[in-house]
Amino acid sequence: MKIGIIGLGYVGLPLAMEFAQHFEVIGFDIKDKRVQELRQGIDLNNEFTPEDFKEKNILFTSSLDDIKDLSLYIITVPTPIDEHQNPDLRAVRGASEMVGKLLRPGDTVVYESTVYPGCTEEVCVPILESVSGLKLNRDFNVGYSPERINPGDKVHTTSKIVKVVSASNPETLEKLADIYGTIIEAGIHKAPSIKVAEAAKVIENTQRDLNIALMNELSIIFHKMDINTYDVIEAAATKWNFIKFYPGLVGGHCIGVDPYYLTYKAKELGHYPKVILAGREINDSMHVFVVRELIRAIPHKEKPLKDLSILVLGVTYKANVPDSRNSKVADLIREIQGYDMQVDAFDPVVIKEEFEEEYGLSLSSWDDIARKQYDAVILAVPHRQLIEKPLSFYLERFNDSGLLMDFQGVYRDAPRPASIHYWMM
Repeated sequence: MKIGIIGLGYVGLPLAMEFAQHFEVIGFDIKDKRVQELRQGIDLNNEFTPEDFKEKNILFTSSLDDIKDLSLYIITVPTPIDEHQNPDLRAVRGASEMVGKLLRPGDTVVYESTVYPGCTEEVCVPILESVSGLKLNRDFNVGYSPERINPGDKVHTTSKIVKVVSASNPETLEKLADIYGTIIEAGIHKAPSIKVAEAAKVIENTQRDLNIALMNELSIIFHKMDINTYDVIEAAATKWNFIKFYPGLVGGHCIGVDPYYLTYKAKELGHYPKVILAGREINDSMHVFVVRELIRAIPHKEKPLKDLSILVLGVTYKANVPDSRNSKVADLIREIQGYDMQVDAFDPVVIKEEFEEEYGLSLSSWDDIARKQYDAVILAVPHRQLIEKPLSFYLERFNDSGLLMDFQGVYRDAPRPASIHYWMM
C-alpha cells in the first residue's frame, strides 16, 4: 500500500515518518522550500534530526504526479481562524479539491485537520464528489482521525498517544483501525461516527482553554489581593481531586483556535455558547492585563513611558518550539508599543524570518541585548536556551533597579537584589 500524506507540518511529518517504517509513503506539501529541506534531512520545526530521516521509505514531493496513484490519502493541512475568529477552511478545501482530481474508485481519504463537527461530511465530501465525479461509500470512502500532536514533546509522540479513528462505513473503519494500528502503540479508539470524532477533537482543547481561562481570571483577582497565584495552586493541589492548571498566554494553532470552530457551529445552530466564549475573551485579553501590570509595577515612576525600555524574551506560542503561529507574545509587544515604550524582543528558537514576516516585528540578537540596559525584562516563553542562562545575566540588563516579569515563575525561588521588583502570573 502507498500512503499519501498531504501537508508536512507539525502533524503531517511525524505521521509520515511513522508510516514510512511500515509502508511506502509519499509526503506532499505545496511549499517547495519545505520539501527541499526535508529531502536534505532538515526539519526547521526541530521535531526530527537528520539521522531520523535515514532509511525511511518516504518520498517528499511538491509534484501532483507523485501522488496520483495512491490508494490512501491522509490530509493534515492547517485549519486556522480568520480575522473575525471564524473557521478558515481554505487549506482543507484546497486539499480536498486537489485530492478529488486524483481520486479513483476504491480510494480512501482521511482527514486529520481540526474542524467543527459535521465539516468533513458537509464541506469536504461534497468537494471530493463534485471534483472526482465519484460517490461516497459507493466509489470511495472517507475517514476522520483527529491529530493529537504535541509539538516539542519527546514523550507523548505519535505512536504513544491513543488514536481516535472514524469512517463513513464499518468496513472502512476496520481498515483504518488496522492501518493506524501498525504505528500506534497506545491503541486505537473506534468512534461511532465521523461527527463524534470531530467533536472529540474540538472539546479536548476547549476544555484546556477553559481551565486556563479560570486560572487567568483567578490570577487577575489574586494580584489585586497581593496573593501569589502559584502559592495558591500548590496549596489547593494538596486535595486529591484538584487539577493543576496554570495562568498564561494562550496562543498557538490548537488551544487558542479550536474553541472557535465549536462556537461557530453552535451559533450556526442557534445556540450562543456563553461559557466557551467567556473563556476565550479572558485568554485573548491577558496581554492587556500584563501590560497594565507592567506599568503599575515598574519601579521607575519618574520616567515618561516613552523613555522606558523593555526586553521581551521568547515570542513563540510555547517553550522549546519554533512555531510562532497565533503568538500572543506578538500581541503583548504591540500592546507595549501602543504606550510608546521602547521594546526589544529576542527568541533563540523561533524561525525568525517567519515571525518577522507574519507580525511585522523585528527581533534582536544575543549581542544586541547583551550591550543594552532595560527598565523591565519579561520572560514570556522560558525556552531551554533562555533559562540555562544564569539569572545574573538578566539582572545585569538593569541599571540599578528594574522589573523582572516571569510569566511561569521560573525564578520564583531564586535570590534577587531588593532593588529588583519581581512579578509572576
